[in-house]
Amino acid sequence: MGMTYFRRYRMELNLRGFRAQWDREALEAAGYQFVGYDEGLIRDHAQAKYQSFRSEIDADVFPCLGRRDGCLRLMREITSRATFVPGSTWLLRYHDRPGGRGMPVGTIQGLEAEGWGVIQNIGVITEHRGRGLGRLLINRAATGFQAAGIEKMHLEVTTANTAAIRLYEQIGFQRAQVVYKACEVVG
Repeated sequence: MGMTYFRRYRMELNLRGFRAQWDREALEAAGYQFVGYDEGLIRDHAQAKYQSFRSEIDADVFPCLGRRDGCLRLMREITSRATFVPGSTWLLRYHDRPGGRGMPVGTIQGLEAEGWGVIQNIGVITEHRGRGLGRLLINRAATGFQAAGIEKMHLEVTTANTAAIRLYEQIGFQRAQVVYKACEVVG
C-alpha cells in the first residue's frame, strides 16, 4: 500500500438568476423519469451510484463508491445529515417499456453547508452518458437549492475527469480552488 494524492477542483456556481432548463416531454418520450427524493428510494440511489462510479477514478479516490454496500452506506449517511436537502436530491430512472418500474440510471444528492448548496455526488451510468442527463440532474439540484433559499452551490471533481469538468464549465461553474485528497492505493 502506498499513499497518493488526487488533485481535485472545487467548482462554484452562482444561482442568482440561474434558470434551469429541461424539456420534460422529450425526456419522458426517451424513456426517462425524474423521481424526487423519498426514503424508500435509498437503495435505488445507491445502485445508480455504484453503477456510475465503480469503474471510474472516483472509486479510487473514494473506495466506498466501488462497492455496492459502500454506496448504500454512503446514501444512508448523506440522507441522515441535518444539512441534507431533499429537494436537491434526485433519482433518474430509465423505462425501456411503458408502465415498467424503470431502472435507476442516475443520481444526485444535495447538502447545505455554510450557506452553500453542495453537490455530494452526481452519477449517470455509462450506458446512458452523452445524452445530457448529467446536466439535467444538476439543473434539478440547482432548482432545489434555489427553492430552499440557497443562492450558490459548489461541487468537487477530480482534475483527471475532463468530461465532467467540461460539463460543469458549460453549465457555468467556475474553478475556485484546487484541493487534494489523500488516498491509500495498492501498488
